[in-house]
Amino acid sequence: MLQRVGIPTCVGIGPSKILAKLANHVGEVYPRAQGVFAWHWLAPEWQDKLMARIAVGEVWGIGRRIAERLAAMGIHSALDLKHADPRDIKRQFNVVVERTVAELNGISCLALEDVAPAKQQIIASRSFAELVHDFDTLASAISHHACRAAEKLRRQHSHARLVAVSIRTNRFRQQDAQYAGWEVYPLIHPSSDSATITAAALAGLRRVYRPGYSYKKAGVVLLEIGPADRVQPDLFAPTPDLRRGRVMAVMDHINREYGRGTLRLASEKLHSGWAMRQEKRSPRWTTCWGELPVV
Repeated sequence: MLQRVGIPTCVGIGPSKILAKLANHVGEVYPRAQGVFAWHWLAPEWQDKLMARIAVGEVWGIGRRIAERLAAMGIHSALDLKHADPRDIKRQFNVVVERTVAELNGISCLALEDVAPAKQQIIASRSFAELVHDFDTLASAISHHACRAAEKLRRQHSHARLVAVSIRTNRFRQQDAQYAGWEVYPLIHPSSDSATITAAALAGLRRVYRPGYSYKKAGVVLLEIGPADRVQPDLFAPTPDLRRGRVMAVMDHINREYGRGTLRLASEKLHSGWAMRQEKRSPRWTTCWGELPVV
């Protein structure tokens, strides 16, 4: 990777996913490793010495809040967590942290998705290339952001119950009248359908839009996110059309295969005046075939 593409890359090898991540961390931090480190290269006593030098917050899946709670229990390093009582850890936290203790002891028991928790809030927003004054241009931008947020929601197999919309003027232009609008629109049924979320976002936009202002930024936020396979329906509302899930799956597949935006909602194309300026963007040599350097 370094020779052919020019991107520094680290490789970590271990008997469990957590130890492989720690080995990757060692390969990245310690120059002598030269980017590659295998956990079994060290004798057990040296493995413990290395773990004692790694803060518990560096362990994969241990976030800042969990690290603070562990510190209050006297667990400050990866070695402290390795020697912790799994039953006590489970009582204080959850089964994922308990499995992390097992992983630090070389027992592979964590799936990749166990240590990558789903986002509890998804935001899609962007500043405009030029100031926007009309509703249709704002609606086009909000539709785009709503579809982008819904795509992220489906990617993590979740549904959202609340759709929030925000618009604001440029606070740095003091000569202009200032306004910031925020509206939260509830969904009858939790959903990840782009059309449903976009309709809710546009309804929220109609509530917060005020004519006569020069808008600089708009965004969509999805709230009250939960797993798609555990949804509490409304007893008195019509049941959602299950075929819509298959439609969204086909849409995502086509956009992955042929590029983002190949299929999109018509409301996204009401107006294109909201798009960002990208004249000074650096070349995407590593992610875009069309911009590969030619020698």
